[in-house]
Amino acid sequence: MEIFISGSLAYDRIMDFPGKFADHILPDKIHILNVCFMVNGLTEKFGGTAGNIAYSLALLEERPLVLASAGKDFGSYEEWLKKHNLPLIGIRIIPEEFTASAYITTDQSDNQITGFNPGAMKYRSLFQFDGIDPGKAIAIIAPGNLEDMLGYSQIYREKQIPYIFDPGQSIPAWQEDRLVEMLTGSNLTIINDYELEMIINKTGLSKTELLQRTGALITTLGEQGSVILSGKEEVRIPAVPASQALDPTGAGDGYRAGLIKGLVMGFGLQTAAQIGAVCATYAVECHGTQEHYFTPEEFWERYRTQFGEI
Repeated sequence: MEIFISGSLAYDRIMDFPGKFADHILPDKIHILNVCFMVNGLTEKFGGTAGNIAYSLALLEERPLVLASAGKDFGSYEEWLKKHNLPLIGIRIIPEEFTASAYITTDQSDNQITGFNPGAMKYRSLFQFDGIDPGKAIAIIAPGNLEDMLGYSQIYREKQIPYIFDPGQSIPAWQEDRLVEMLTGSNLTIINDYELEMIINKTGLSKTELLQRTGALITTLGEQGSVILSGKEEVRIPAVPASQALDPTGAGDGYRAGLIKGLVMGFGLQTAAQIGAVCATYAVECHGTQEHYFTPEEFWERYRTQFGEI
């Protein structure tokens, strides 16, 4: 089964400030803010929605195709993907740009100041789907280049390739009609509870009306698990307990990877979502979105412990 993951590739450059931002920002001078925070150092981690989903799928013994754009500094990320046997033919290199990067500074109160440079993500990845058998393919549209998101949804409908719509943090950027267009015809839409309310408010459509346009809705609820809505049926999937909850960042992408693995294996939505819940937990147990690791044997043992025999 061919798996297509469109979305972003990005470097997460993380800095820790050994103090509190509030101690250095004068409220009465906020209109002329000019501050410099001396940090303890910088760590660089691989990220981006497409990269994160692909990484966990690689651990699950799949070889998805990432459809995204990267820049002239992509070398170390490229080697990371190669190390995990992930194909690179869907990645377009933009030599005059840097790969998308998030510069995140966190203080001792866990407040964050982030600067994001989209860089190469401003350009479409322009993958051609010639010769793809729609009966042997599945795709997910994750947040990334907006033209890619719209264009790939149109291609998937035209070629009858089943796809998951995952608008995430891109929702505010869309006009109502385009958001509804991308959702319509998808086999599944996945969002968190806040994003669901954003979609409802922006489109004016109820959950019932959304389900008339997409095959099913999965709403993730963090530590409360997730909910599958399909027709009139509602199925709740519990979160899998983590050995240590260090960082929720990347848990959603881990969930999506596990979900796709379950669908590729031929399971129904409930079992696939349970696999997603297990995968999400591994991400929570590590700082960073591609720092977790498991063997297939460890993964399925954890699944059996939580949900029983598959």
